[in-house]
Amino acid sequence: MNPCFSLVELGWQPFFQQQLSMEEWDAATPARVVEQHKSELEVATQAGTHTLEITHAMPSVTVGDWVLLDDHGVFLRALERKSCFARKAAGSKLSRQLIAANVDTAFIVCSMNEDFNLNRIERYLSVVNNAEAEPVVVLSKMDLCADPEGMSQQVQSLDNMLCVESVNSLSSDSVSKLLPWCQPGKTVVLLGSSGAGKSTLSNRLLGDEHQDTGDIREDDGKGRHTTTRRSLLKMPTGAMILDTPGMRELQLADCEEGVASTFSDIIDLADNCRFGDCQHGNEPGCAVRSAIESGELDERRLLNYLKLSREQALNSASLAQRRATDKDLGKYYKRTLSEAKKLKGR
Repeated sequence: MNPCFSLVELGWQPFFQQQLSMEEWDAATPARVVEQHKSELEVATQAGTHTLEITHAMPSVTVGDWVLLDDHGVFLRALERKSCFARKAAGSKLSRQLIAANVDTAFIVCSMNEDFNLNRIERYLSVVNNAEAEPVVVLSKMDLCADPEGMSQQVQSLDNMLCVESVNSLSSDSVSKLLPWCQPGKTVVLLGSSGAGKSTLSNRLLGDEHQDTGDIREDDGKGRHTTTRRSLLKMPTGAMILDTPGMRELQLADCEEGVASTFSDIIDLADNCRFGDCQHGNEPGCAVRSAIESGELDERRLLNYLKLSREQALNSASLAQRRATDKDLGKYYKRTLSEAKKLKGR
C-alpha cells in the first residue's frame, strides 16, 4: 500500500511555501525525503511515496529535506532548510555528513545506566542548538535506575531552561509526557548513542514495532546498535518522527554557535575575565576560575567546553581547507577541459 499524506501531515509550513514562485506553486509538486539509500531517495507527496534517483546534478540532500518535482516526478530543486543537523564524517574522512533536516524538536536520548554521560549530552546539545531546533533531553530506562530523580537533576543543572524528561520506554503512559512535542505538522528526531533506547522509544511513540530493538550488554550496560538507516515515519498524533542510527562518534564541525549556546554560562562568565584572551587556566582575574572555586561552576563542564571548542575549531578549519582544495581542483578541471576543446578545434 502506498500511503498518502497531506502536505501539513508531512510537515509543510509557511517557511517552505514562501520559497515557491507562482509558477512553481501551479506546476511543481512538493515532496519530502522520508528515506535515503545509496543511489536513490524515497520521497512522499500528497499522491503517495515513490523513489527518486540520486544524480550528480542534485545537491546533497538528507532525510527531512523538501524538494520540488515536475509533472513527471523529476527533481527540479531543493528548498532552503529550516534546520539542519550535521557532523564531521566518522573516522579520518574530511567531509560533512548530513543527519537530518527541517526538524522542530530533537529528543536527545540517554539511558540511565552505566552509559549515562553529561559530556555526551552536552555534545548533542551543541549539535541541536547549532541547528536551531528545540532540544529535549529524554532519560530512558528509568525503570532500571535506582535514582532517576538524581540523574535528572544532574542534567537539569546544565541549563535551568532545558527540558528534561525521564521515561520508561516500555510504558505508553510514561512516554505520553513527550506528546506535547509531537503535534500535527511537527517533526521530531531521536538522537543518541548506540543502545540508548531510541528504537524502543520510537516504537512506543509510533504505537507499533517499526524498529528492531536489542537488549543491553550485561558486561558494560551498553545497548546494541539496532537501527541501521534513517526513516521519517508518521506518528498517530500527526507528527513525523525520525529515528537515526546510534552514533558511536559525533565529531563537531562548523558548530561554533552551537557550542557557545550550550555553554552560554561560561561565555557570560568569560566576559568578566581581566584579559580578553583568557584561557581560563592560571591567568589572574579569571572570572571562570573564580566561579569554579566558589562552586558556581563545575570544572568538568569547563573542561568539556574547552575540548568541544578545540575540536570544532580544528574540524572546521580542516573542512574549510578541503572545500577550498576541491574548489580549486574543480576550476582546474574546467580550465583544462576548455583548453582541450580549443585545441581540438584547430
